[in-house]
Amino acid sequence: MTTARSLSSHDVAPSRHQRHRQGTMTLGAQVQETGVEFRVWAPKRERVEVVFESGGSLPLTKDRLGYFSGTAPDAAAGMLYRYCVDGGDRFPDPCSRFQPEGPHGPSLIVDPSAYAWRTSAWRGMTLRGQVLYELHVGAFTPEGTLDAAADQLDELKHCGITLIELMPLAEFPGRFNWGYDGVSLFAPYRGYGDHEALKRFVDAAHERGLGVILDVVYNHFGPDGNYLPVYSDDYVTDRHPNDWGQAVNFDGPNAHGTRDFVLQNACYWIDEFRLDGLRLDAIHAIYDDGPRHILAELSERTRAAVPERSIVLIAECESQRIEALHPVERNGWGLDGIWSDDFHHTCRVALSGRREAYYTDYRGGAQELLSIIKRGFLYQGQRYAWQGVPRGTVVKDEPAQGFVFYLQNHDQIANHLRGDRVHAFASPARYRALVTLFLLAPETPLLFMGQEFAASAPFLFFADHVPELAEKVRDGRKTFLSEFPPYATVEAKNAMPDPGDVATFERSRLDLSERSRHAAQYRLHRDLLRLRREDGVLSRQDRRSIDGAVLGPQALVLRYFTDSDEDRLLVVNLGEDLPFIPAPEPLLAPVAGGSWMLHWSSEHPHYGGSGTVNPLSEQGWVVPSATATLFLAAKSEKSQP
Repeated sequence: MTTARSLSSHDVAPSRHQRHRQGTMTLGAQVQETGVEFRVWAPKRERVEVVFESGGSLPLTKDRLGYFSGTAPDAAAGMLYRYCVDGGDRFPDPCSRFQPEGPHGPSLIVDPSAYAWRTSAWRGMTLRGQVLYELHVGAFTPEGTLDAAADQLDELKHCGITLIELMPLAEFPGRFNWGYDGVSLFAPYRGYGDHEALKRFVDAAHERGLGVILDVVYNHFGPDGNYLPVYSDDYVTDRHPNDWGQAVNFDGPNAHGTRDFVLQNACYWIDEFRLDGLRLDAIHAIYDDGPRHILAELSERTRAAVPERSIVLIAECESQRIEALHPVERNGWGLDGIWSDDFHHTCRVALSGRREAYYTDYRGGAQELLSIIKRGFLYQGQRYAWQGVPRGTVVKDEPAQGFVFYLQNHDQIANHLRGDRVHAFASPARYRALVTLFLLAPETPLLFMGQEFAASAPFLFFADHVPELAEKVRDGRKTFLSEFPPYATVEAKNAMPDPGDVATFERSRLDLSERSRHAAQYRLHRDLLRLRREDGVLSRQDRRSIDGAVLGPQALVLRYFTDSDEDRLLVVNLGEDLPFIPAPEPLLAPVAGGSWMLHWSSEHPHYGGSGTVNPLSEQGWVVPSATATLFLAAKSEKSQP
């Protein structure tokens, strides 16, 4: 006889869901030939029954792990249902595939096999060679739907985008939200379209050769409409700190149910919607002290769910933990990419000159820009004054494409009082020069929606909540922004846009006609992405084949080496005019028996510049202020074989 105890996440015998094909969803409502099978983890409950909105109910049977299940032979896709717990109140299914009336309403039975895919031969994506594009479905188009976003796919492809990153889609309360307050994690938000809208979007993207990944949140659960506590108290824990409420329980008592919930959710998006991967939000707040980290298991399970396709897994990690990129067999988490906040922060300081709050530890000079392009992170264990502790982990031979660079993203724009995009406060010429460095660096670039045409719309923080919660969100936002001394003033706090005001959301919506009205910026991004894609040297994404040097406080040179003397030279100057005569820097030397040929300049009038001036003459190097210039190695006729 054994003593009853709480099951941990690592001592559970293989259950029926583990014996299914990895990736097949068993939680929620599953349409079968014999009816509809229902399954929910509710260990704190003695009784659970399915109650159909059209009438009738089905008692479920509980197993030893706390799962209730049963099959309703007369149920079918299109029916609405709820779970009645312990003979009392009725609640939505925590694994509902769609919530047509919102997170508080009934759940819809969905047959995932009903959608007829047009791109069944699609074989997925790898991270190498991709250009990411982060977008918020609600603010991307005037209609704010997935179908409307699909109408813009041709333009994105024309610009040079290859992999679209959708901000979170999980069902949330209210009319608008960033998506990080999702509560029905398996149900795409009803306001973005019907239950097949995401499939149509992915299908349309694949028809054009574009990939789609989804931002998912596994570090906390949203506050309003979250019915997980109705079924179990063990989805969350107080054992670990969390900035957004309680941490998700991946390593404590009864964590097996939480792990199953999250792993099935990750596989569900990849398998049923044929997404090309996931962007994992804030993994520094995903805690797992058990023998097998949840992210390592997620990496293995999602890839096993679709063995016929390649997928891309990218993480946001403020603490910059390089083990995220290491293979699982080397005690890593098996992910493909990780965001580099360091790149954004030093670029922001380079453009603004301001070192406040979490920009304190950056100077924005040429040395930082060069170091991060060569090494992925700037902080790899040094003391970080802003936090008073060491930050980051050591980068060794991790590939360049594993580091995701960006000048803008949803957080970094909205983490300022007016949600200004960086081009709004930077000198146009300096901004063009920095965009050039950004898009020609070997790391994987990510653009935020509208960045490619210098969108005038800000991107503000918005979330539509009930009044009591909305007030807390407003106060929390003011407290966060107060980390910046100017935003801590009474005047700034009073000027902060209200996250719950629909006008805040509407101000963040793109004006897509600016593609043509801001044609110079659009052309700049399109041409640079074409260069990145079509130039055989620039497209290699090899950190080991580039070297660089600081020419001045805000000027640097990058050299892309080749074995065939087809080198490239990128000279970037964000500061004042720089006479560099003499030029005692060997990276500026031409290839043996050759010379440098001017190929591209950020000051071309097509991009809004004042005209290209070659910084190299017979007298030497004089690098104009706020320019980026690309040179090709040219061999003289005498040196030709």
